[in-house]
Amino acid sequence: MQVALIQFKDAGKKYYFSVENNLELELNDVVVVETAVGIETGKVYSLKEEDELEITQALKPILRVANEHDLIKKSENEQLERDVVKKTILLVRELDLGMKILESEFTLDRAKLTIYFESENRVDFRELVKRISSIYQTRIELRQIGPRDVAKRVGGIGPCGLVLCCSTFIGEFEPVTIKMAKNQNLALNPKKISGVCGKLLCCLKYEDDVYTELRDLMPDINNRVKTEKGKAVVIDINFLTSKIKVRYLEDKELSDEWIDYRESTLIQ
Repeated sequence: MQVALIQFKDAGKKYYFSVENNLELELNDVVVVETAVGIETGKVYSLKEEDELEITQALKPILRVANEHDLIKKSENEQLERDVVKKTILLVRELDLGMKILESEFTLDRAKLTIYFESENRVDFRELVKRISSIYQTRIELRQIGPRDVAKRVGGIGPCGLVLCCSTFIGEFEPVTIKMAKNQNLALNPKKISGVCGKLLCCLKYEDDVYTELRDLMPDINNRVKTEKGKAVVIDINFLTSKIKVRYLEDKELSDEWIDYRESTLIQ
């Protein structure tokens, strides 16, 4: 059986659905599926055979390729979602709630409306839900999201000068730790290793495996090594160039120098 990887938003998470009833699909086709949230539309990101994947749970089937009516409904929902955000912001001000409204999403059939917000504290939004529900006559969910998800939805420019990775291609956040910054010999200055969200840069994760591999291969600082010029001690390391800076022990007239770590042998 064929399975399709479906993406619901640009740079959003992707989920597998089964392709049944002889449905013929191509990449980038817009399809209608039933999710845990409700009926939604998404794009076909990739197509594979089920035996190529390690899927342990039953997959929901794709209902259909989106027809003209579905696409019109989707466009109408997107326009209405902008109206929801504007009205919710006004209601938040009226009720004096400490929250920032970011985005809203209808299911395709408008059976459910999800509103995303940011807040530093707990918010009692029961009255807000009542008022929104009375306007749009549907089930309402207010979902609080963290700084990384806020940056993903709002977008922006990173310290590298490029559009944020999270809003362009990162579908799902992976854990990023201070250990990764240490592993890459970066200065532990919060301003230099944090993104616009205030959290550790996602790109610290990209190169961490390479640095970890090089650390296993290269000697550590203060290790003693044998080189063609004699025994030396490692006083600095440059992982990107695969070089170590050594200080010679036997001939004090030799200056400290950088050498390729493969030109040395670790002394146990």
